[in-house]
Amino acid sequence: MLNGDQWSQLLQGFIEEASDLIKQAEEYLLQLDQTPDDEDAINGLFRAMHTLKGSAGLFSLTPLVSFTHHLESLLMAVRDGQRTLTPPLVSLMLRCLDEVASMVSLIDVDSGELPVDETHQNELLAALAEHSGQAVEQIPATQVAAPSACPNRGRLEKCANCDADGAWHISLRFHPDLFRNGFDPAAFIRYLSRLGDILHLDVIDASLPSFSEMDPESCYLGLEIDLCTDASKAEIEEVFEFIHDFSTLRILPPNSALEDYLQLIHELPETDQRVGRILVASGLLTEHELEQGLALQAQASEQKPQLGSVLVEEGMVAPQAVNAALAKQQSAREKRSLESSQIRVAAHKLDELINLVGELVISAAGAQLRAQSHGDAGCVETTQTVNQHVELIREAALKLRMIEIGDTFNRFHRVVRDVSQQLGKNIRLEIRGADTELDKSVIDKLADPLTHLVRNAIDHGIESAEDRLAAGKPAEGQLQLNAYHESGQIVIEVADDGRGLNTERIRQKAIDRGLIDPQANLAEHDIHALIFAAGFSTADNVSDLSGRGVGMDVVRSVIDGLRGSIEIDSVLGAGCTFRIRLPLTLAIIDGFLISLGEEYFVVPLDMVTECLEMDAGQLGDSAYGYLNLRGKPLPCISLAAHFDLPASRSKRRNIVVVNQGRQQAGLVVDNLHGELQTVIKPLGLLFQHLQGIGGSTILGNGQVALILDIPSLFRHLQNHVEASAGDLRQPRMDISGF
Repeated sequence: MLNGDQWSQLLQGFIEEASDLIKQAEEYLLQLDQTPDDEDAINGLFRAMHTLKGSAGLFSLTPLVSFTHHLESLLMAVRDGQRTLTPPLVSLMLRCLDEVASMVSLIDVDSGELPVDETHQNELLAALAEHSGQAVEQIPATQVAAPSACPNRGRLEKCANCDADGAWHISLRFHPDLFRNGFDPAAFIRYLSRLGDILHLDVIDASLPSFSEMDPESCYLGLEIDLCTDASKAEIEEVFEFIHDFSTLRILPPNSALEDYLQLIHELPETDQRVGRILVASGLLTEHELEQGLALQAQASEQKPQLGSVLVEEGMVAPQAVNAALAKQQSAREKRSLESSQIRVAAHKLDELINLVGELVISAAGAQLRAQSHGDAGCVETTQTVNQHVELIREAALKLRMIEIGDTFNRFHRVVRDVSQQLGKNIRLEIRGADTELDKSVIDKLADPLTHLVRNAIDHGIESAEDRLAAGKPAEGQLQLNAYHESGQIVIEVADDGRGLNTERIRQKAIDRGLIDPQANLAEHDIHALIFAAGFSTADNVSDLSGRGVGMDVVRSVIDGLRGSIEIDSVLGAGCTFRIRLPLTLAIIDGFLISLGEEYFVVPLDMVTECLEMDAGQLGDSAYGYLNLRGKPLPCISLAAHFDLPASRSKRRNIVVVNQGRQQAGLVVDNLHGELQTVIKPLGLLFQHLQGIGGSTILGNGQVALILDIPSLFRHLQNHVEASAGDLRQPRMDISGF
């Protein structure tokens, strides 16, 4: 028997599996909304619901079993061509999936109880009944609806309507470890009886040892079952889903024909064993016949023939069966060559590993610094080797947390469908770069800003079908999510082909709110950036989608927290693109070490373009200025003046040229110390208000270095330039290079 912890662990595993199945079902539904006749999507959706129902039944989650049974029944009618998935029905099914997800989230892992809102369930079930053409029936959430088998269901004697020749035959052999993994064979038989009448049940105890040799924790039994039911083979197989790894299951249909056996071969677990074993497993070939075939193959005097050819020539199996077995064998081998084994690892364990690797990076840097200070060449060489290995470990550890962004993108199919229907617009979502990988900690924080951008694009950006046709555009609007790597960063784009940003309207709203001076001469992209101001909105009316002026402010704050930046490309009447640039990871980065007097700072290496040397007097005492960089103006900021540090006494200064997307600027510093691996440590609450600082790190000598927040410095420099441009008494700085 299972103890409480083991049961809770199994139930937690079911909850995780159920969440994955619900996610798959939603993806299939959204796919069917575009292509209602996609048989693969219909079958996939049905399998997801059926698996969810069967798994819930094993944990006695009766409300969930009852609700998913109705969904499954409707999907069966769709699969059989009796119903069509219309857009209203897809919307209803999506609401039902939301209800299923809510039920799964309410499962108490400790007690196994599932409290539900029966009223809401009955409303959805009534709507499903109307779509399926059945009478509206209020079914309590605690009722389990099971399919009927035959008029004589429940009788112990042989059923006159479905004798053994017309029954399914199930051959089941349990693995010895079945009991050790907490499974009771009787529970599966009881659940199997819900599908129909068990006409015969024979217990196979040929493997049962003598009493003195028996292990009470091992299972030695097998079962031969005749089942009368109108359920499909897949439904019968689902009963034993949890013990696939601890049993051998063979299911033969009533009045089995060759096509049924071929299907059985197709449904066998993936294996690259020999063709003969596949045929035996399917029931088309006996062990004795296989031995005869192998003997005939060995007796061949000429070139050794294929076993399949021998079996066909001897009339033991049909050629179609051999071909099916060969195809099964080949597909299994191809699948095995492409797939690698995977395991689930808790996210917090990966975080612990990354933290330990970070400490290892700091310790290795300290060891190398100590070796260099002692001048021991052998020790220096050894520490360099250790550092190389540490860097490899760091890269491997970070890759463990890298996941594809496609899952995050795919959830917006539902958002686009719901919002566009709410607004009466016809919008198609296109996804590119779904296989682009990004740190899980970054992806987890992207959902909110992307949701705001997508909803704004649908609400404000893309016009109605009538307006688009009047403007010479297709009636269907296009929204695109794109991700790709660029210069050590990941770029995420949210683009639409709508009306674009109205620059003049944004400028007027900003003037009305006092955000800019009416005389300020701002570039177009500077005006567009005003939409990120807190409380800023150009909407005339407040709706449940937009108009409160908080969405874009949230986008900017989240992107800033991820050490990223956001750009806007907009063409009036043609569309708008929001481009987000993010670091690949938030844990460990390659940095470039600089210093101002006795203070050390780190610049993310992927943002450094080049380093220049300059005279101390070129910028004077001003914190801001610009230099001529190969014929183009380079806006510069003195970090010493910006952070109010003592002025340098050196006659020579250095400029670190950094870039962020299309922007470029120079950081005036004292000394350059080269590249290093940087472990990012968050700032405490006391220092989080500092502008231009994104974190801290510990150097090899134990000294703390601050990590520069380059996007924040860019904005600070840009604000200074705009203020200078708006002050008529100040000469306007040329920021074309900015």
